[in-house]
Amino acid sequence: MATIDIIADDLVVNVEGLDKLWALKSSLTIPLANVRGATPDPSIAHEWKGVRTAGTYVPGVIVAGSFRNEGERVFWDVKNPAKALVIELADERYARLVIEVDDPRATAELIENAKRN
Repeated sequence: MATIDIIADDLVVNVEGLDKLWALKSSLTIPLANVRGATPDPSIAHEWKGVRTAGTYVPGVIVAGSFRNEGERVFWDVKNPAKALVIELADERYARLVIEVDDPRATAELIENAKRN
């Protein structure tokens, strides 16, 4: 699981617990200007992940780390698909972040509100 913080003009994703080990990352910092949007999407966990480049993939258990899918890099940290949040990015290393958060709807609203301000 991960937590999201808005610090100044940045979106900060903090990977928690053992997920740091599985994902091979502890945090990501993205300028809000490069965040295109955020949406809860529990169905994304059932889609093709792509080719794992770094991290862990145990089907039905955890998807964590960097994957390459159709030429794009995607960062995953999901164990519970019901809590999946997709954050679309522009001009970043990753085209998309797919992360598990405690409350996907509230987190998406937090991100969208921060982008407007």
